[in-house]
Amino acid sequence: MRLTTGLALLLWAAAASPAAAATVAEGAAVAPGGRILSLGAAVTEIVFALDSGDRLVGADSSSIYPPDADRLPKVGYVRALGAEGLLSLSPDLVLATEEAGPPAAIEALAAAGVPVARVGEGTSVAAALARISAVGAAIGKDVPATTLRAGIERDLATLAAAMAAAAPARPRVMFVLSAGRGGPMVAGTGTAADSMITLAGGANAIDGYAGYKPLAPEAAATAEPEVILTTTQALESLGGADALLDRPEIAATPAGRARRLLAFDAAYLLGFGPRMAQAATDLARALHPGLALPDLASAPGAP
Repeated sequence: MRLTTGLALLLWAAAASPAAAATVAEGAAVAPGGRILSLGAAVTEIVFALDSGDRLVGADSSSIYPPDADRLPKVGYVRALGAEGLLSLSPDLVLATEEAGPPAAIEALAAAGVPVARVGEGTSVAAALARISAVGAAIGKDVPATTLRAGIERDLATLAAAMAAAAPARPRVMFVLSAGRGGPMVAGTGTAADSMITLAGGANAIDGYAGYKPLAPEAAATAEPEVILTTTQALESLGGADALLDRPEIAATPAGRARRLLAFDAAYLLGFGPRMAQAATDLARALHPGLALPDLASAPGAP
């Protein structure tokens, strides 16, 4: 299968859905200079991209980019937070993704009079752009948020136009999230990996189901991936490239035989934050090594 011009020009909107749009609780905003607690890696990146990192008093443990975010006081894993730790930082506003919890911890913030802005998740470009607008509205940075969005849209359009002009073949890509004793956990449709593969001019080799599921040997044979994509964190936990490529479910696939494996930082590849256009371009370069792609003008760089 080859990219058509029409498809390439629509890549930036891959997997968009109204349900993915970001939302902010009514009235949840902070005055200029107010203390912000951020819960969610992408949300934290957006705050920094909007030149408001100096207003952050803390973040969850997933918020490690940019480097200044990694140095913030941490309140724990985003899905396992404690109300006492959140309140100890005396925030004027909490920016929280929809996955932040448990609900009791978030409800305790509201009970203590701390405004909570709930920001949508979503694993599409449309959802990511809406998330930027939502964060901008919550922290009084609407104009910078609009500028940031415009830059990302421009960069994604640049990538799409270059892909359309070259019309390269779309390699079949299988994203491996993790691997343990059972089959590797791989990405189907409706996932951040699926959206990123599409943006980069690839085809998700796993298109028979949505979400992440363990890969059975027979499913791997049917999928016939030409490229295995994973994260650097997953690769490290598995013990390196050979440990993944030599797994029986993968070794017999075209990607396994060719030893074609790509790995990127998890937040960079899957975060769908301010760096999404750069991540898509870097993945496109890796999937299409002979293709000359332009440098992007405005997207923040890779880690």
